[in-house]
Amino acid sequence: MKVLANDGISTSGVKALEDAGFEVLTVKVAQEQLENYINKNNIDVILVRSATKVRKDLIDACPSLKVIGRGGVGMDNIDVEYARSKDIHVINTPAASSSSVAELVFAHLFGGVRNLHDANRTMPLEGDSRFKELKKTYAGGKELRGKTLGIIGFGRIGREVAKIALGCGMKVIASDNQVGEADITLDFYNGQQITLKIKTEPVSELIKHSDFITLHVPAQKKYVIGEAEIKEMKDGAAIINAARGGVIDEKALLEALEKGKISFAALDTFEDEPSPAIKVLMNGNISLSPHIGAATQEAQDRIGTELAEQIVSILKPVN
Repeated sequence: MKVLANDGISTSGVKALEDAGFEVLTVKVAQEQLENYINKNNIDVILVRSATKVRKDLIDACPSLKVIGRGGVGMDNIDVEYARSKDIHVINTPAASSSSVAELVFAHLFGGVRNLHDANRTMPLEGDSRFKELKKTYAGGKELRGKTLGIIGFGRIGREVAKIALGCGMKVIASDNQVGEADITLDFYNGQQITLKIKTEPVSELIKHSDFITLHVPAQKKYVIGEAEIKEMKDGAAIINAARGGVIDEKALLEALEKGKISFAALDTFEDEPSPAIKVLMNGNISLSPHIGAATQEAQDRIGTELAEQIVSILKPVN
């Protein structure tokens, strides 16, 4: 059986599949050429991340497909229910990248409260000639300890974010339409643990009390944070989006940054991805990364092996 890992797969994932008798193809096929490639090579499994789309027309045109796999959490680039109605298995790896995304949130948070995202732009240009002035410019940062972090979306990633926040001495508020409360377990040396129960609150309450807000929700039909929500936020609050583009109104965000209502923002995903708005990219109060939440070596190893395990359990090829 043949597996096309169109958006790549870790070496550990390839090995696990090949050991189970699969042929793994890691060539990158352009979206418009996928139908022809899948049919020509009689592909049984296609593995994608966020770049490749598997829609109804491709599913109908490729009768050899038995499994569609998404390396990561969100499956908004796949017509999941339609594929399943055609008896095609659709799988993903919802837990594999949770820690990686959570750590990126805090990379942005730590950088944001100390203005490192802007200092890293300025220092290479002016650090040798305006060192003392820049020292004054970037003084007056804030600490995270004692501040309140609002987490919108309290699934696996949101809970990993909560763990780090609690470890930093932050207060945590969470909101989730599907989760009423969740146990957050902090693991320490020698098997010691502490478990805290966090009850969720409506978004309308969360935004009023949070110093920082981070989103961890799937793709939405409308903004989770728009002009109205920003007006209700604390003056000087900050927003981090490492979830999906389109959950924050970027126009409203830019206006709030300009007025000082929002002190800084951090974006790993964008409304117009993969071509983010220039005004967003050029704003000195926004910490930027190119949708790399799950892009750590450890996460990719976990994703690859988890996908391989699921594919083997579904198809069980005979050598």
